[in-house]
Amino acid sequence: MEKRIGAILIIVENKEHIPELNNILNKHNNIIIGRQGIPLKDKGICIISVVFEANINEANSLTGQIGRLKGILVKSLLTKIKNYVC
Repeated sequence: MEKRIGAILIIVENKEHIPELNNILNKHNNIIIGRQGIPLKDKGICIISVVFEANINEANSLTGQIGRLKGILVKSLLTKIKNYVC
């Protein structure tokens, strides 16, 4: 399967599941290019963005595992571009 560049936006509303989220992200570190966390303390949430390079099955595995965590919202974007140059 061809790999593509993708991005995930994660909104953490329940901080008690952050250790589980970090375990999932660490388990998929072979496809993750970078990630950034932004705490919004005044709103009581954290926003995490993740950029990855993966095939569709790997991307679905990552987002599916995150999506099953309670109090954590996840949305993903996978490019259609197969051969890319930045």
